[in-house]
Amino acid sequence: MKLIVATFLLVSSSLLSQDFNKEIIPENGKKYMLGKINKEGLTSEPYNAWFTKGHDVYAVDKSMVKLFKKKLGKHHVKLFLGTWCGDSKREVPRFIKILETAKFPMEQLEIVALDRRKEFYKSSPTGEEKGLNIVKVPTFIFVKNGEEVNRIIERPIESLEEDIETIVNGKKYTPNYTDVKRTW
Repeated sequence: MKLIVATFLLVSSSLLSQDFNKEIIPENGKKYMLGKINKEGLTSEPYNAWFTKGHDVYAVDKSMVKLFKKKLGKHHVKLFLGTWCGDSKREVPRFIKILETAKFPMEQLEIVALDRRKEFYKSSPTGEEKGLNIVKVPTFIFVKNGEEVNRIIERPIESLEEDIETIVNGKKYTPNYTDVKRTW
């Protein structure tokens, strides 16, 4: 009986889990990731060229991180990006370095790479973006107790560290593109 239960659990978990770091190669031959991804995917080729450079050269404002480090850990972050997008290539490596500096529990970070093809634009294969009004990438959504607190859209207003501090400390924050219909 224990063997049957163990087999059932193993099969169930493998069916429910989603593979990470899937790639798509469109007709133009320029591959990009699509769906749930992680840092391992971002540090693989060809993404490593922009991710590692952006991550390593960024100087985190550690004095700002001290102001939000404790409260940040009480949040989950949903990060939507395009591995094909210049803004994502600039901001995502910086953001992840800030999270690492803050010793953020990385299991509380969900990273989803969105499509760039016209018929699937800014969508993922399993629909993590549905209902979240993702209009620009990257979009960093801060969630606390299951509710969206706020988001950084495309680029920070001040700096990533200052914007994160403002959001997690509950201060008034208005992200870019406020003229777009918001869901929070």
